[in-house]
Amino acid sequence: MSQNNSVTQIPEPPFSRFLFADTKMAWFWLLARVYVGWAWFEAGLSKFRNPAWTGDKAGTALRAFLNAALQKANGLHPDVQGWYASLIKNVALPNAETISYIVTYGEIIIGILLILGLFTGIAAFLGSFMNMNFLLAGTVSVSPILLFFQIFIILAWRVAGWWGLDRYLLPALGTPWRKGSVFGGIKT
Repeated sequence: MSQNNSVTQIPEPPFSRFLFADTKMAWFWLLARVYVGWAWFEAGLSKFRNPAWTGDKAGTALRAFLNAALQKANGLHPDVQGWYASLIKNVALPNAETISYIVTYGEIIIGILLILGLFTGIAAFLGSFMNMNFLLAGTVSVSPILLFFQIFIILAWRVAGWWGLDRYLLPALGTPWRKGSVFGGIKT
């Protein structure tokens, strides 16, 4: 009995390949990632300067935000779903002080990574995770806009950091499926 080891691959449409994988579009992704990075950095910096986030009263601002989210968990069509309200009550509120620091420093780090074009896809993914949590907590603000850009930055991870540190670091470190030059992979 013979085995068929062929793999079927569906080719990427030319427009998608151009938009998400061609270095000619690196200028566009530079603009998108600096915009998103600056938004994260600025948000984190304002929290860093606020004692209710990282100072003597750390966790106070987050507790207020989370309690407001719990108020949105009632009614026929709540802004905050029951399962997320339960997560807020049982996980986030008891750990508000720690999470306050994580949010603050996370926003600053994500901002810096995106601005520098360093681990761009990972930074955009982590930013998306934070935006989803803000949205699930019933807050809109700039989160949908950032989430929109971050989803596309994740898709364009190959070139989103081309005009940044990823251009040099990724070939050296590699990816999970291909070793970089530092780990004995093929130099490109």
